[in-house]
Amino acid sequence: MKYRILGRTGVQVSQLCLGTMSFGGDADEGESARMYRACRELGINFLDCADQYNKGRSEEVLGKLMRGHRDELVVTTKCFNPSGPDINARGASRRHIACALEASLKRLATDRVEVLFLHQADPLTPIEESMRAMEDLVRAGKVLYPGLSNHPAWLTQRALDLQEARGWARLQLIQPMYNLVKRQAEVEILPMAAANGVGVIPYSPAGGGLLSGKYAEKGAQGRIATSKMYTERYGEPWMHEAAASFAAFCRQRGWHPMSVAVAWVAAHPAVTAPIIGARSLEQLQASLDSVSIDMAPELRAEIAALSRTPPPATDRLEEATK
Repeated sequence: MKYRILGRTGVQVSQLCLGTMSFGGDADEGESARMYRACRELGINFLDCADQYNKGRSEEVLGKLMRGHRDELVVTTKCFNPSGPDINARGASRRHIACALEASLKRLATDRVEVLFLHQADPLTPIEESMRAMEDLVRAGKVLYPGLSNHPAWLTQRALDLQEARGWARLQLIQPMYNLVKRQAEVEILPMAAANGVGVIPYSPAGGGLLSGKYAEKGAQGRIATSKMYTERYGEPWMHEAAASFAAFCRQRGWHPMSVAVAWVAAHPAVTAPIIGARSLEQLQASLDSVSIDMAPELRAEIAALSRTPPPATDRLEEATK
């Protein structure tokens, strides 16, 4: 396992981040423990969670698993999505961020998290208010580094500029969606992060399982087949065509498509660590095996050609192809 610096913090994190969205849900406590132990044995010290995952159950399971070696881990969680029926139990207001974090710390059985992400951009709350809330929590020692998930590049840059102008703790980590068929992050998000020295942990490096190639088989089961959100997210025919070409490319070379999909994301210069996750250790193993793939620039470019390259930020395609 290799280690990379998290943003500008000096903190070293593993080249893979274990996502715990399945903990206490698709993976029961026993299976969650198996996956956790396998990752720790491999040297993974980086863990991602959220208060929304399985209605807080994921944080509870993770909290139990961390017991006795919490200080060896770099732990993130998120808030924004509804945590209860009350109208204010959601969003990125200072009130909700403070309440949500307290609840997360209790479930995680810890006194702080290394990174707290705002899970979504909040159209009702100015970013100044949300970043001040983060600053309060950093000063209280309950959050070490602020983070943003699913925020556009312009809003992330706005947050960074506010923090710099006001002397607040700066963003150190962002979490965008990024994989071979979802490459919008390449246009502005990843260059913005690199320019500011902000770490990046992309989620869905295998496209919700699409890039495994299994959905080419009739009757295949999984999130894309059963979840409306994933069906819509990966519903365009060209995505399935690209996934089929990618799976065939990998199998011709004797590689598991999941391993290569994760390695492809990890090889982007702006990426700190892809987030990997699964319902079982057997399913997770291919993602863990990604560390053995030597993703040279030439190989990465060859794989990228199997998918659509997003247009540049200026949309001047005729210049981008010269």
